Amino acid sequence: MTTTNRDLVAQWAFDTRPVLLRFHLWLENVEVERAQAEPVSAHSFAPRGIARCLAMTSAATALGTRLFGDFGAGKGQDKAAVNQVKKAADAVSAYVMSEGLWHLTRTLPENHALMVCLGEGLMPKVGETPEMGANPMLGFGRVYARPELARTVDRRVSRLLNEPGHTFAQFYEWLLSRGITLWGAAVDTLENTSRFADGKSTGPMAVFHLFDSPLRLARPYESYMGCLTVPARVAEAAESASVLLDYRTPRKQVVEAIEAAYPGIRRAHIHVWTLRGKSRVHRLGRLWEEWEKAGVHLVEDGWKAPSGLAVFTDSGTYAPTFLVGSWRDEAQALHVFLCDGYAATAEAMQAASLSDVLDVRSTMSLFSPTFELPVDVESRLMQLDPSAPDFAERLRTLHGGKDVEAGKVRTYAEAIREAAASNMPLGKPVLQADDFLPEKDWSVLASVGYMCDDPYTGAPGVTQVADHVYRVTTRLATRKASSRVTFTLRLMESLETTRQVFSPLLVRFLSGVDHTTRPVKISDSGRIRNELQTMIPQALEHDGDHIRVRFERINEMVLSRQKQATIQRVLAWYKANHPVWFAWLDLT
Repeated sequence: MTTTNRDLVAQWAFDTRPVLLRFHLWLENVEVERAQAEPVSAHSFAPRGIARCLAMTSAATALGTRLFGDFGAGKGQDKAAVNQVKKAADAVSAYVMSEGLWHLTRTLPENHALMVCLGEGLMPKVGETPEMGANPMLGFGRVYARPELARTVDRRVSRLLNEPGHTFAQFYEWLLSRGITLWGAAVDTLENTSRFADGKSTGPMAVFHLFDSPLRLARPYESYMGCLTVPARVAEAAESASVLLDYRTPRKQVVEAIEAAYPGIRRAHIHVWTLRGKSRVHRLGRLWEEWEKAGVHLVEDGWKAPSGLAVFTDSGTYAPTFLVGSWRDEAQALHVFLCDGYAATAEAMQAASLSDVLDVRSTMSLFSPTFELPVDVESRLMQLDPSAPDFAERLRTLHGGKDVEAGKVRTYAEAIREAAASNMPLGKPVLQADDFLPEKDWSVLASVGYMCDDPYTGAPGVTQVADHVYRVTTRLATRKASSRVTFTLRLMESLETTRQVFSPLLVRFLSGVDHTTRPVKISDSGRIRNELQTMIPQALEHDGDHIRVRFERINEMVLSRQKQATIQRVLAWYKANHPVWFAWLDLT
């Protein structure tokens, strides 16, 4: 190792020591590949130490999940077994990410806090049953900051969630009046969970987007969004031709804009990525037909990206955004890649926020959680007024003149009201990332940790290079700057001890560790509070500083009765033996 590289490793080790120490990791080497001359932190609102700690947290999440999340354990299993594998992997990834955030935010300035505003996996969407939607996750309202400030912001978040009439505008005004800087986050700690459970060699990753203000949501929300992401040159060419290019634009006109932006390109070399598969024919069939009529290439499973790796179209709507743009093949023929279709809310917002980072343009359209209609109809449905006297008739029109049963009418009305209560930007047929933020001038810092190889960027997944030594690749990106950072990390403990380091306390107790003989630390209180919010948020009632656990709300397919009884016994023991530390806990 050269002197220069030793200095680089020493500086990174110093800057990321909160995360390295928490997970008992030793930084052996770091390699940084920048897309520009300056480091990402020179372009980011986050200080260098925070940006580097985020990269290390993403690396720790990727490493811990890959090693201890039972990668591939769902292969060949039935749906129930696969679902449990997915939940176990989600629990590890959410826990590691949360612990990393907790430790790195100890170094935030005194008036700064970080809050999770969007998270994947809390609510069941179409095709999912309630137990499938209730995944361990980092969800809305999770605040990370120095203790006093975290408690102060937590109380205000509780008002936002529980006090009728308390709006996001009031919440945001209160932050500004107190001089509090609250950074918002959109999180998916394990993207492509099904591929992880199946042991696929590509796809799984940890995705964390940090914004310099909170997103304007007022409560947890998860649904679907239509998404169209094109190279910025294409949007500029459309503007020059006085064509409005967004999610509603006929795809024939999008192709014409591509041809104007890239003269001479063959339509067969325009590659359009959408989710594919029989289950999506009803939703996306018309869209596919539009593209096929235009003579472009609809990307299929197994198509080789410029990285040489085969892409997949069964899931993973975020990562393809990194390939949107153009390139030339070995014969110097020009190719253009873009993304279309739909994504879950968090993934859609994350991808859209990359617009200025990747020099692309992304527009979205809000869909319903049931998502039964084709995408062009869904985008109109969520613009309806559920209190209008002709609401049912308008629904009937959107359903092609077919009668809509009363129960379904109520479901759609409830979905629109739920979106409004969450402060989703309704009333606009097309959305951009700007619509999710209270200020039009905003910044984002994206951090991605790769558990497995990524076809779209060519980034490798977690790789073992020696006993207890692993290479982990991450990506940091902000407006006009990005870098690929590869860490070589050594586990400082045995694999079994490290498993405990990366495992939630409650998971350890569920696996047989005796909580009554284990040395108790004051930090157990915060960790268990954190884990309850990650593992079983649907069972928690927040009352000021107190959390009441309602076990009767937990679906036993999410957490078996036996495991629920174990957790209840553990919490009762802590409450009885350490009442001061666990004063926040109420058990029914």
